[in-house]
Amino acid sequence: MPMRAAMRLLALPVIAATLSVGAPAQAASFSCRETPIVRSNVALAPLSAKIAQGQPLAILAIGSSSTEGVGASATDRTYPARLQALLTKAWPKSKIEIVNAGIGGETAPQTLARLKDALSARGYDLVIWQVGTNDAVRGGDIEAFKAMIGDGIAMVREAGPALALLDPQFFPSIRDPQRYGAYVEAVGAVARREAVPVFSRYEAMREWHRADAEAFKAALWTDGFHMSDAGYDCLARDMANAMVGMAAPARPVVAASR
Repeated sequence: MPMRAAMRLLALPVIAATLSVGAPAQAASFSCRETPIVRSNVALAPLSAKIAQGQPLAILAIGSSSTEGVGASATDRTYPARLQALLTKAWPKSKIEIVNAGIGGETAPQTLARLKDALSARGYDLVIWQVGTNDAVRGGDIEAFKAMIGDGIAMVREAGPALALLDPQFFPSIRDPQRYGAYVEAVGAVARREAVPVFSRYEAMREWHRADAEAFKAALWTDGFHMSDAGYDCLARDMANAMVGMAAPARPVVAASR
């Protein structure tokens, strides 16, 4: 299935006031726009009851530099911090805690080892696993990469939390687009096979770039690779809209609004 066709799944309606924390994300001429980001219709049903009852939610965000927040001007500008703020607005009865377990430069095997330790150390309601960017940049055995993702999915399921994957970012200076794209699709292929939702920031960011390549520069940090404050904020908004939709599967699934 072409990646673009796989992106046609949208998250639920969240009124702009619900998920607006301060002014819309803007830097230079870049402004956050609605972007379909979910590559699966899998619901996060395990979260629904807790949210309805106002129970606390513990979320583990694990991955490499994009999770750690390289390129953000402060820790509260990283995508996990922004996502926590947005979900707190959307689910005011529940205390939302997002643990940022990002370490820059990691590949999938390194993160997988830390994920095992993290799941042993405490319980979580949801794991968001950002995976594949450094693997795609460096290359290697893509079948082994797929197997590692499968191992991670099995590990999380055995531990009990719900799971969503966050795939690699798009950036204009990708040296080997064919190889990089193969890793992005590998994340999607394993996720489809295992019925795990994917937040496809690759497709979302590529849409930002297609819409206005010049303005898109402000969504990236000065290195042209990592995201800026505006980019992280826009990603978090798309993820928040998608999560609210997936955690309320009985509600209509339509385009989110800002």
